[in-house]
Amino acid sequence: MDDKTLVASVRDGKTHAFRFLVEKYKNLVWHMVIRMTDRHEDGEDICQEVFLRVFRDIGKFRGESKLSTWIGSITWHTCVDHLRRHKREMVTAVENFTPAMLAKVDIPPNLGNHDRKALKSLVHLIIDAMPAHYRVVVTLYHLEGFSYAEIEEITGMPEGTVKSYLNRGRQIIHDRMIAAIPEIRTVLFEAN
Repeated sequence: MDDKTLVASVRDGKTHAFRFLVEKYKNLVWHMVIRMTDRHEDGEDICQEVFLRVFRDIGKFRGESKLSTWIGSITWHTCVDHLRRHKREMVTAVENFTPAMLAKVDIPPNLGNHDRKALKSLVHLIIDAMPAHYRVVVTLYHLEGFSYAEIEEITGMPEGTVKSYLNRGRQIIHDRMIAAIPEIRTVLFEAN
């Protein structure tokens, strides 16, 4: 079911359509919530709040952006509201970030550069240790496939800031991967 049909069905009160919408976008919402709040114990409640807002406001969706962008924006604002209500900042302010903060990443022993599952796990550990803005931008761009403009629309960050956070996030991943597995440098830079 395409998004236009899905939105129309939800607006018409078809509960199966809303269940389909939740199923289709639950991973996007969960990724954003966990990356922004870094608190799994609050995650389910925040996700539920996001989908309640989506259901309540579906009539306001005008189709000027993709449905996923609109839902991402609701998720972003719901997380920011949650953090404000609980008087918490987004885990680490970007301005206060130092590479030493990545020392908390627990690197699995004997990690070989051919173990894709272990490498993927390491990348996620590194992302989890990043400041919240980097985590969210890297997640939206690389894991969810949003464009710079869509991330700007979701977060309200200027496109230049999105690009900057994405580049810094990639550099952190790159540097930490090489620190964890020095021999991976040849794999990262080998010619295709």
